[in-house]
Amino acid sequence: MAGCADRGGCPSDYVAVSIAIFSMILLLMKSILPFLIHKVPRAKGSAFWIPVIQVIASFNFLLSIVMAVKFLKYRRSHWWLSCYVWAAWVEGPLGFGLLMSCRIAQVFQLYYVFVKRCLPPIRSHIFLPLIILPWIAGAAFIHVKKRLNDKCHLRPYWIIPVAFLHMLYVTVLVGFTRAIRHIEFRFDELRDLWQGILVSASLLGVWVSAYILNEVHDDISWLQVASRFMLLFTASILVVVFFSISISQPLFSQISLRKREPLEFKTMGQALGIPDSGLLMQREQDVVIDPNEPLDNLLLNKKFRQSFMAFADSCLAGESVHFFEEVHELGKIPIDDPVRRIYMARHIINKYINAGAPMEVNISHRIRQEILTTTDLTHPDLFSNALNELMQLMKMNLVKDYWSSMYFIKFKEEASMRSNGHEMEHMTGYNFSPRLSSVHATDDPFHHDTFSRDSSQYIHDSYP
Repeated sequence: MAGCADRGGCPSDYVAVSIAIFSMILLLMKSILPFLIHKVPRAKGSAFWIPVIQVIASFNFLLSIVMAVKFLKYRRSHWWLSCYVWAAWVEGPLGFGLLMSCRIAQVFQLYYVFVKRCLPPIRSHIFLPLIILPWIAGAAFIHVKKRLNDKCHLRPYWIIPVAFLHMLYVTVLVGFTRAIRHIEFRFDELRDLWQGILVSASLLGVWVSAYILNEVHDDISWLQVASRFMLLFTASILVVVFFSISISQPLFSQISLRKREPLEFKTMGQALGIPDSGLLMQREQDVVIDPNEPLDNLLLNKKFRQSFMAFADSCLAGESVHFFEEVHELGKIPIDDPVRRIYMARHIINKYINAGAPMEVNISHRIRQEILTTTDLTHPDLFSNALNELMQLMKMNLVKDYWSSMYFIKFKEEASMRSNGHEMEHMTGYNFSPRLSSVHATDDPFHHDTFSRDSSQYIHDSYP
């Protein structure tokens, strides 16, 4: 026992290393399989790279414990095997510190968006390095001052400050979460946060206790073996559970294999329960389309809007029409429902306004910055100036061509058929199909549900 306690290689050490390997395999499965099983499209921006960084930080955290606490027998004959590389740099700034900082960055976004009702003043790729600076400073101080002994243990009077730094980040996470506890989230962000805090705080308490015992009582062989086993064991559970509870995606947890309800939505409006969102009602009243009428009034008619959108998509210029539709959906949400308005506004910004967005619209830099720097994401005129610019572009580039296109001709023919069908229905009392055929039920080869469940797609909303 005394020999392996100093050199490593005890049976319990190999068990702990096996558990750590298994946890990393499980972690990789949780991060990759949803893309393969549920066909989740890859997110962009922080919604993608923050979970990726969490996986890397988890791996660094576990590997640093294995390398610094002598689980395996090896000689520190190279600089990269040094205690300061693993115990100071990899475990701190690149391991536990980075892991907790990712979660803090996520809740920081939620705090600004839902409490301050504006986009965070600092983007995640800037905020994350800033909150890791204390860890970098601590690692540099320990390295320069040579505060580790030959067993990679800290001097006794440095153990408490290091343990305090670990607990400080959990405290910051709790503080941000308390600040948003009054928000009635549409999805499970707050619940997942509290679960993450409860799990991490409980495991972290055990981990810090084992860490202190391992650092202080390095002369007691059995305590060294038991404490380092608990170090790696609790860390392995921590990274898996902590990563499994995700708040990076409000509509779909990309790092969970469980099918949450509901999973599939055609639009963000449907996910938020906006009335008639994404649905084209067969009984919707037909109106006469006058080409001389303003375009913004014509687009209020859903049938015309879908016809015009199909034409714009065929010209590879459909972003403006899609943007109009989503802003129109936003207008259906009452002003006194700020949470749903924020969800929808953030979705529109991520999809159409941000530079490099999937369907980035062609608006001026001034208007784009007005939206991105707004102090109120719930303002009813948040996207009004952008809509005005896009209306002018559509009038110049799309409208004239649409009136002479096959899409408009088809739209008029379908409107005429629906009108004739309604007249015959009133005359005969039969329920005619709104399509070309007048055959009923299963005899009608054209009769099917256009908006079936099979045609729905995953909606995937990235964070700023």
